[in-house]
Formats: sequence, C-alpha cells, structure tokens
Amino acid sequence: MGAMQLNFQIMPSERDLAARYMGLIADEGRTPSVVPLSIRLHDRMEPLETRWRALEADNNLSLHQSYDWCRAWAETHACKLLIVEGFSGGKTHLILPLEIVRHGPVRTARFLATPFSNINTGLHTEEFRFLAAPPRLRQAFEQARAQFARYFDLFLLEKVPLDWRGQTNSFADLPSVLNQNAAFQLELFESFERTLAQVNAKRRRKKFRNSERRVEALGGYEHVVANTPEEGRLLLETFFHQKAARFDTMRLPDVFRDEETRNFFRKLVAVESDAETYPLQLHAVRLKGEHEGHIVAIAGLSRKGDHVICQFGSIDESIAADASPGEFLFYLAIHKLCGEGVRLFDFGIGDQAYKRSWCAIETPQHDLLWPTTVAGSMVAAVHRAKAGAKRLIKQNPQFYAFLQRMRSGKTEFVRAGEGAD
Repeated sequence: MGAMQLNFQIMPSERDLAARYMGLIADEGRTPSVVPLSIRLHDRMEPLETRWRALEADNNLSLHQSYDWCRAWAETHACKLLIVEGFSGGKTHLILPLEIVRHGPVRTARFLATPFSNINTGLHTEEFRFLAAPPRLRQAFEQARAQFARYFDLFLLEKVPLDWRGQTNSFADLPSVLNQNAAFQLELFESFERTLAQVNAKRRRKKFRNSERRVEALGGYEHVVANTPEEGRLLLETFFHQKAARFDTMRLPDVFRDEETRNFFRKLVAVESDAETYPLQLHAVRLKGEHEGHIVAIAGLSRKGDHVICQFGSIDESIAADASPGEFLFYLAIHKLCGEGVRLFDFGIGDQAYKRSWCAIETPQHDLLWPTTVAGSMVAAVHRAKAGAKRLIKQNPQFYAFLQRMRSGKTEFVRAGEGAD
C-alpha cells in the first residue's frame, strides 16, 4: 500500500476559526492554521518515526501508542499495519497506530498491542483537538465511510478514557460502549507521607513494617531496579517462570506463554531509555542471608513523563508468602518514584482488591466502535453485548467468584480480576 491519501477533510467553520484566532492572540500571540485536516494511511512505521516521536512527547498521551512500544509489537507479531496520519499545513497532527485483525471475513482495525495495553489515547496535537471538535470528526468519518471500508469493516479503539487528566478525548464523539474494566491510579506527591495519606497511611505503614520484619527474619532484602538490558532480561525471564507457576496453580491459561508475547516484552526491556521515559523497567525484591539471591516479587513498570504504569507483577509464594511480597514491592517502588518526579502511579486496567486498597482514582474506559460495513455493524453489536454482560457479572462479586472457580476447576476462592479478561 505504501502511503495512501484519502478524500477526508475536517475544516472548522469561519466562526470557530475567528474564536480560535482571538484566543490564540490572547494566549500565545500566534495565528491558527486554516488548512483543513487530511488523512494518509501507511503500512510501515519507519517513514513516520521523526513525526511520531515528536507527537508522543506530550505528557498526557499514552505510552502505549509510543513508537518503541508499537515497534516492539510489530517486530514480534505477524500483523498487518494500518497507521493513520492526520496532517494539516505540512504538519502531522494525528497518528493512530493500528493493526488489521481478521475474525473470519471481518476485518477489525484496532490499536497495536491492544491485548497488553492499559490505557489508550492515540497521538495528537492541541490543534487536532480543535479541528476535530464535535461534531466535525464524526461527520468527516461518515463522509469517508466507503473509503475506509476498503481497509476495515470495524474501527475499534479499546480501553480509551473519554476524560483523561482534565482533557476530553478527541474521539469521544464516536459511538462507544463502557469497557467492563476500569483503570486504577494513585496520585503521587513529592512527600511520600502525603501520598500515603490518600490510602489510610497508618494502616499502610503498619502493614509494611510487619512485612519488612518477616523478610528481615529471613536474612534481609534489597529493592532491585534493573538498570541494564541484561539485568532486565534476567528479571523478565524470572517473571515468566513465576507467572506460569501461578497460572498453573490456578488452572488458568498463561497469557504470557506464547513466544511472540515473550519476545514483545524482551524487545521492550532492551530499549535504550532515560530516567523519565522507559517502555519497561523491572523492579524486584531480592532476599539476602539463607535465601541469598532469591526473587520473591517482580513488577514491570513503564514511564512516560510523570505517569508510571504497572504492566504486570508476580510473586514466588514458596518463600516469605506471609510477608505479602507483592504489596511490599509496590510500597518500595511508590516510595522511590515519589522522589523522582512521578505524579501518577497507574495500576492499570482490571478491578482487583489490592488495586482498590492503593488507589484513590478510578478511571472508566470505553471501547469506541465505528463500523464501515454491515458485517462490521454485526460485530460491533456482539462486542457491545459481551462488554455489557461482562460488566454485569463483575458487578456481582459472588457470581464472578463462582465463575472463576468453575473456570479453574478449583473450590477455593479466586481473587476477583486475576487472570480474567
């Protein structure tokens, strides 16, 4: 395909341009672009790298649409790329990194690496937010429906917060359904004490001291942060081993089992990065003394600006299980990040008890569905129904726990959210 330009344009009204012009004079002393937004489609990432990295620098945009994250997925999966670029006046204002996934004859365009993303925003400029303000974006989509139908039957953007860090998502005007899972965050301050005050500081400190005493009784510990790709790779392989054992115990499918998935994370942990931007950094609790070198907990963190996301975590319950090593590690990591300029710690999507115990913020997420064909409309209807059914099930903890027990073939309680879609 190379690059294909569509007959797709968004042009603000003269009234909107006048209002924008006056606002920019007052705020910034510059004039707005009057050139309409046009769309190009690409099947390769490389020609867009410079423009892509410039767009992703915005602090409030998701790291899951960053160039390194998407490249790692594209290089480890046999996926058909469809990169949407919106440009105006010679400048790129929008990038949506998509892949085309087939279910039978139906082609769905979705964000790259969607199965392992926690929050998606796409990449766009402030100018795009102005150009695409409702109802202009939706109207332009409707006018270009037949053109888009050549490439996909359903445009599906999953796990999109319609309101994120004080901004309304530019695609919020498209049809959507509430995702069955929310994401959970904790605001961080320079003062760790102020951070803890949001989540019952007295109880949290007491729990940490109890855990620390238990670990110290085994000979002590150290909080390990992988600072080289090799250190990260070693901890990542340990994580795969721990997670596989955990899923096996619960008789649940291991979502990290496939080599494609493992290679994706191996690529991420090997990316050269700096202190304020890293696609994947491994933290761990490593024992000393009699169990010297034994890893009892691991967390994979990603950082973009002042936002850190916990991508995954694992524990080894064979040693120090009574010390709650997973929560112990979160305490250590959050304490460290408070002093490093991080302002939002994100436990990611999925409702679990430990997330609620840590988090003061719950962010609803939506799946945006825009069909281009009759087949796409049918798939969209099924997606809506499934999301609604899952949401109702998860609102009933007893029924959800019962389904989890049935799924695992076990009789004991399975913690809500673990290993679930």
